[in-house]
Amino acid sequence: MAEFTGERVIPGEVDVDLLNEHMARYTFAARLARGKRVLDAGCGAGYGSAELARAAERVVGVDRAPEAIEFARAHYPGDNLTFEEASCEALPQPDASFELVVAFEVIEHLEDWRGFLREARRVLAPNGQLVVSTPNKLYYTESRGADGANPFHVHEFDFAEFRAELAAVFPHVSLFLENHIEGFTFQAHEGGSTAEVRVDTGDPVPDESHFFVAVCANRPQTGNPTYVYIPRTANVLRERERHIGLLQKEIAEKNQWLAEAQRDLAEMTRQYAKIEHELEDSNRWAGELNRELEERRARVTELQTELADEQETGRRTAAAYEVKVSDLEADVRSKIKWAKDVEAALIVEVKKQTADLVKAVDALHQTEKELAERAEWALRLDRESAELSRQLALYRESRWVKLGRKVGLGPAMPAS
Repeated sequence: MAEFTGERVIPGEVDVDLLNEHMARYTFAARLARGKRVLDAGCGAGYGSAELARAAERVVGVDRAPEAIEFARAHYPGDNLTFEEASCEALPQPDASFELVVAFEVIEHLEDWRGFLREARRVLAPNGQLVVSTPNKLYYTESRGADGANPFHVHEFDFAEFRAELAAVFPHVSLFLENHIEGFTFQAHEGGSTAEVRVDTGDPVPDESHFFVAVCANRPQTGNPTYVYIPRTANVLRERERHIGLLQKEIAEKNQWLAEAQRDLAEMTRQYAKIEHELEDSNRWAGELNRELEERRARVTELQTELADEQETGRRTAAAYEVKVSDLEADVRSKIKWAKDVEAALIVEVKKQTADLVKAVDALHQTEKELAERAEWALRLDRESAELSRQLALYRESRWVKLGRKVGLGPAMPAS
């Protein structure tokens, strides 16, 4: 669903005067669209393309906003009317495919508006025309006042610049000044098919005009008639009365809002008085706190002084300890040196005694070996002695020996 954002006009969602201002340009161009192929560049919601299609052979509306094209297709169907999503700076149509191109309130929105003018000339037939409009920069800036520049406009034109830029692309340019003016109509009750219009003569002043409308062509154009568009909703007094009614309604709403605001203000005043009373109590309490704070600050100062004295005493004590520690370290280093010297002497003595001990152990081992051998020899002698004693006993007990002793034969035997 398309909605009015300030960039494009949506019928039914904008003020009637604003819609009529835009429709006037399309009715101006519709006189040039009879029986022609027409391109509506920047067609927006499509209401203007539909107006052109009433007189044209075929109308193509293009716009870069997909939501605008969707709205146009849904609300303005027609056999000779189509809508396409495309950029005005790069039109997808072939060369010389249209006899009329319209671009109302588009050029000031484009980054490459010079490129658009060249594109419009490219798609126009040799005898084609471009109808292009833009707001007057001087008037528009003044009318917006404190609102500032339109955020949707990239570049705005004054009259001289607009004419010069168009003439740089098209050799023939006819310029018109569009103004929303007050007029009077005398319309027959029974209706009629003709109308007479009188426009008082006077020199037009471009700098004071609302909009500039130009008809550009590659060939000379004839006639520059003044065109007057009177919409069905152009009863100015009625529209003003309705507008006054709306303003009165807004005033009543604002008065109601003002009364509520005054009640709120009275309540806020009462609350403010209460807050002031509470603030006085808070100030008294804060004063007491400040006094306590000052006392505590004084105590902190005393403690800081005491701490500084204690720190000085501590530093002196630490210095004395450092001297003592230095003396102790020197004594320790001296004793460590003595211990190392003693240790070295002991190591030498131990090594010497160890060598003697090794020799003694070796001698002991040798002695033990000799003792073992001597014990083994003694045991062998004991065994041999026992064997000889046994044999001697046997010999003594032999009857032959006994017999020999009796007869005095044989060797003399010891008694035992």
